[in-house]
Amino acid sequence: DSEGGLYVCMNTFLGFGREHIERHYRKTGQCVYLHLKRHVVEKVPGASGGALPKRTNAKLFLDLETSSDLSSDDFEYEDEAKLIIFPDHYEISLPNIEELPALVTIACDALLSAKSPYRKQEPDSWEEELQASKHAKTLVQLDNGVRIPPSGWKCSKCDLRENLWLNLTDGSVLCGKWFFDGSGGNGHAMEHYKETGYPLAVKLGTITPDGADVYSFDEEEPVLDPHIAKHLAHFGIDMLQMQVTENGLRDNDIKPRVSEWEVIQEAGVKLKPMYGPGYTGMKNLGNSCYLNAVMQAIFSIPEFQRAYVGNLPRIFDYSPLDPTQDFNTQMAKLGHGLLSGQYSKPPVKSELIEQVMKEEHKPQHNGISPRMFKAFVSKGHPEFSSNRQQDAQEFFLHLINLVERNPVGSENPSDVFRFLVEERTQCCQSRKVRYTERVDYIMQLPVAMEAATNKDELIAYELKRREAEAARRPLPELVRAKIPFSACLQAFSEPSNVEDFWSSALQAKSAGVKTSRFASFPEYLVVQIKKFTFGLDWIPKKLDVSIDMPDFLDISHLRARGLQPGEEELPDIAPPIVIPDDPKVDEIRLSYFRKSFLVALDIDESSVMQLAEMGFPLEACRKAVYYTGNLGAEVAFNWIIAHMEEPDFAEPLVIPAFGEVASSGAAALGAVGLDNQPPEEMIAIIISMGFQRNLVIRALKATNNNLERALEWIFSHPDPEEESDPALDTMDMENNANANILAETGSEGPRIKDGPGRYELFGFISHMGTSTMSGHYVCHLRKEGRWVIYNDLRVCASERPPKDLGYIYFYHRIPS
Repeated sequence: DSEGGLYVCMNTFLGFGREHIERHYRKTGQCVYLHLKRHVVEKVPGASGGALPKRTNAKLFLDLETSSDLSSDDFEYEDEAKLIIFPDHYEISLPNIEELPALVTIACDALLSAKSPYRKQEPDSWEEELQASKHAKTLVQLDNGVRIPPSGWKCSKCDLRENLWLNLTDGSVLCGKWFFDGSGGNGHAMEHYKETGYPLAVKLGTITPDGADVYSFDEEEPVLDPHIAKHLAHFGIDMLQMQVTENGLRDNDIKPRVSEWEVIQEAGVKLKPMYGPGYTGMKNLGNSCYLNAVMQAIFSIPEFQRAYVGNLPRIFDYSPLDPTQDFNTQMAKLGHGLLSGQYSKPPVKSELIEQVMKEEHKPQHNGISPRMFKAFVSKGHPEFSSNRQQDAQEFFLHLINLVERNPVGSENPSDVFRFLVEERTQCCQSRKVRYTERVDYIMQLPVAMEAATNKDELIAYELKRREAEAARRPLPELVRAKIPFSACLQAFSEPSNVEDFWSSALQAKSAGVKTSRFASFPEYLVVQIKKFTFGLDWIPKKLDVSIDMPDFLDISHLRARGLQPGEEELPDIAPPIVIPDDPKVDEIRLSYFRKSFLVALDIDESSVMQLAEMGFPLEACRKAVYYTGNLGAEVAFNWIIAHMEEPDFAEPLVIPAFGEVASSGAAALGAVGLDNQPPEEMIAIIISMGFQRNLVIRALKATNNNLERALEWIFSHPDPEEESDPALDTMDMENNANANILAETGSEGPRIKDGPGRYELFGFISHMGTSTMSGHYVCHLRKEGRWVIYNDLRVCASERPPKDLGYIYFYHRIPS
């Protein structure tokens, strides 16, 4: 808008743009706002070369940031701040200590000096300037004749080939631990230091002409080694020969996989940039390409476009006072940024000519920076909240869970992915069977390595690789296994053994086999190729394979058939309860159930503070927000009123374990919710599987809040009850703060969109690297009759889409 900048309410300290500030004033009556604007005044001479630009007024993109860096060192700025008093828009320029009360002046100073939340999330802001190690100048290096080869490294005490550190005193190559760089290890480098006292080590794979990653065991921190070139030369390493690719990997280190990076990113081909609605890139926030790739695919689906971008005015009207903590608001904002075209515009020809004439041509700044979206969807999650690389498949399921827990209207967009899986389990001895159904969102296809069509080439490559490792020579060019898609589909449908199977027909353990079929086919079929597995040494590895994924897919033959004539069902008898003798086994089992079934509910601190400001004890406020499922301060306030007379009202919150919940039901959670409401954590877990809230609550109440029995109860009660429970309906409305935009209650049971099993490919996500915890993700989507590659900020027309190297594939049902 013409005003630009950011308005901060001086009562709630929430920020708003010009288009939302009037609504906030009318809604809350808060009348004092701090207006912040930034002006670009000049370009710093010599920063990037060229002449100084004209003085301009730059809009402050704090709501939906573009990729342009307004705090770049290339520019100098002037910040303008003033108080705005509503409704007359009376302005008071700052600083102004004569006309303002001291409290207002202090609040303004605190806001102006505070660090932006965006800058707090910048990876660079977390990195402190490294100090030179005290050992660098006097480091003793042993003359033991050790020479380090350019590749083929392995820990000298175990078989790890990643996260390796070269000790700069004796040349030992040893593995690190998790805290060094986020990857795994057995800690042999640290053990070596404790045994020898040799203080400095450099990480192999980080050595470039500009330096290397050096760690001081004695100083217990990363350090600088001003003499690193000399120290490396002692072991035959010439830093000037160590080049780094744009992806941060050393050339010698990635030769076997350089083709994968080049093919998937279509390197070496001049790709035509794409602009306009639906062709907007996303900035990488530091290993956030997994999020970028998934969201590009998600917002290419019409149902998600309608639910969030089509409902954008309605979502904004019903958004809470703090929209940064509202999932639907953040989804609508991100979707609008990707689909509006406002952040994907081609460069103006006159500007290009002027830039070329001045020899200061730079790529057009396009795309958005999803900082606020990432901050919200990853809040409280131990992995997604970090800056480490993550698995795109895990993030996809995490996102679907958030969509399920935050309904946006009568149409739930995640319904398009949901399908039912029929599992047939057979006792091999009695031949009796059991049929069960479960909800799923992804078809996981195993890689049938035994069906590779180029086995002779693979055997020859493996022999050459072993010879090269033994002789410490560079590894040969990688030979990729070629797997027919039909073999993967066949492996999916084949029976698998059931470990530790207990036969209710025999009342004893027996051999059992299980087969899976589709009880329903989804509107959009998501197929994951299970490329990531474990080796015999339990080290994670990636199967680098080429699979001839079809453009048109027919899985109609995988339709479930149910109980067949002549089949006899296994008796519905539960196995006996076995109490483990070893308490450690019991603790491990409880830990597993905690992780599997009790998703830790993050507490909305803004609601906690609203309640605390009313004078209630802080711990009581935290308990109220937790036990009411983060549904807002108003619902939590009702919980406080109902529980404020209890003796442990102000005691610290203690989250119970799964075993406690399973054994004692609702009592274990201490009168959860209103009127003995089942735990919100369990309700959210089952709702995420596609069931209606009323049915979930009935199931949990009928089974004493036992999660597994509740699922069985739901499948055994498919028909809606004739009469609903009025108390339950009232309680359900009380526990939904945004009830005016909740999904309308339809038929009970999982919501599915069944249809024919014929599909067409419209997108895929590819992964480059050796692990889901490293590497890079790229998304390809078919739009307007052609393929487009989304590589973070780069959005281009694809010339050679690598459909055979994908990790997650997106298919759309072909109408019959």
